[in-house]
Amino acid sequence: MASVRARKDTGFLFIDFYYRGKRCREQTALPDTPANRKKVQKLLDRIDGEFSLGTFDYARYFPSSRNVGRFDETPMASAVKALGAAISSDGMTSAPVTQRNVNTPLFKDFAETWFNEKAIEWRRSHRTNVRAGLDKILIPRFGEMAVGQITKAEILAFRAELAKVQARGKQTVLSNPRINKLLNPFRMILNEAADRFDFRTPFQNIKQLRVKKVDVQPFGLDEVQKIIKTVRPDFRNYYTTRFFTGMRTGEVDGLKWKYVDFERRLILVRETIVAGEEEYTKTDFSQREIRMTQLVFDALKEQEKATRASSEFVFCTRNGRPLDHKNVTNRVWYPLLRHLGLAKRRPYQTRHTAATLWLASGESPQWIAAQLGHSNTEMLFRVYARFVPNLTRKDGSAFERLLTNVMGNGDRQLNNANAQPADAIPSDKEPSHD
Repeated sequence: MASVRARKDTGFLFIDFYYRGKRCREQTALPDTPANRKKVQKLLDRIDGEFSLGTFDYARYFPSSRNVGRFDETPMASAVKALGAAISSDGMTSAPVTQRNVNTPLFKDFAETWFNEKAIEWRRSHRTNVRAGLDKILIPRFGEMAVGQITKAEILAFRAELAKVQARGKQTVLSNPRINKLLNPFRMILNEAADRFDFRTPFQNIKQLRVKKVDVQPFGLDEVQKIIKTVRPDFRNYYTTRFFTGMRTGEVDGLKWKYVDFERRLILVRETIVAGEEEYTKTDFSQREIRMTQLVFDALKEQEKATRASSEFVFCTRNGRPLDHKNVTNRVWYPLLRHLGLAKRRPYQTRHTAATLWLASGESPQWIAAQLGHSNTEMLFRVYARFVPNLTRKDGSAFERLLTNVMGNGDRQLNNANAQPADAIPSDKEPSHD
């Protein structure tokens, strides 16, 4: 574990860390003060970010250290040094990195400006994620370069390196969605810098990596019944509400009693819980009123007896705090699915289940979209419509019955009329007695 420490003899700070299995100590000329510890810790955080990406270059941080000779350059560091002679995307020889757009600010400085300007637009959780990406990945890698120096070739090389990094806690490399998420702030920063300082953005014609479409896996009604019947009694009301309202995880975990309107049988979605913090909903359209079915009404009435007197949250821990969704997922949800022999699925599939059950029951698509917090029905039909035949077992049979009832009856009436005897059919030569 990397740490910031102070020498007993001089009082100066040094950093103590392991690199490639070898212990390294690098000295500083900074006295041991809180401000200096914070400064050195920030440097250590950047180094740690490069460790995780496999892009750390020992000589770049500690050029005078005796340890430099112990470690070869990383593939990324070697690639960066070779970029000065690389051929640019337009076929012209690139100028050395240090000679291109040197009048533009350093990436680390402009990134701070951009972050401070944009942060007011974002939810707290998004700010935290962007900040972490800047501090641990982008600034350590590009911080000392002027924004106008960064080339398309360097971005592509960096992206290729990211594709080889092992995902934290997994045996696989970073996924395409994760790489796209890491590069999106990078793209936005350089695009903004290009606009302000009048140079062509190096992200031009760099597309996002293709993301494989993930199929939703809703539960059948029989599976829902098994889950609700078998789940721990203290979570039965929780999962009943999830399955039959289509609420997102953060929405149901952040639901407060003041937003439960029993008189009008409505759940008012106004807040959400993200990373343990109360937030505004995902979008403006997520602010909505969900109609309670009798099942949900009864479940919430039962839940009221258990938590209303002790917490403002409908579903909460023993001390009245909101549920930790990771804890609930790992200790309640996944063990329950294993016990029932059901395929492992994220709790978010309860939302997909509500959507498909609503569609299967014949509810109006516009009403369903409103219940889910969608701005229109486009996503509804794109994501869920294909499950309706499987759930209803009709597969076009409703249309077939319509044709049979209408067209079939009409044909029979016509055939019956043609089969009548001639003297039973009024003739235009004989006046009717009517």
